[in-house]
Amino acid sequence: MNQPQSHDDATGPRFEGLSAVTLATHDMERAVAFYLALGFPLSYGGPSEAFTSFEFGGTYLNLILDTRGPVLWWGRVIVHVSDVDAVYQKALAAGYRPEAPPADASWGERYFHICDPDGHEISIARRL
Repeated sequence: MNQPQSHDDATGPRFEGLSAVTLATHDMERAVAFYLALGFPLSYGGPSEAFTSFEFGGTYLNLILDTRGPVLWWGRVIVHVSDVDAVYQKALAAGYRPEAPPADASWGERYFHICDPDGHEISIARRL
């Protein structure tokens, strides 16, 4: 069985950061409304476009309109914010129901999870 190995090659290319995550949506208008309600800053596209981007901290969360069937796997996007509780309150005020209130985790983050209208799990977090 292959064991993962880290190669510290000073002469080779480095991975420098994550630029973007793109999530599929079946309803761009509904998805954009969800992310705007949580306070995500819109940088490109919008409710009537086939591709939309939200930019924060040099990283993009993209949405792409996809009319194929439902996604049959699971994943989570973790977004760090300055005030987890304020984003939680924005979600409640917009009528969304996160699975649980914000909590402090043993791994050193305050967080809550919420699913977007297409079922993608979004974790809103900050380091403690």
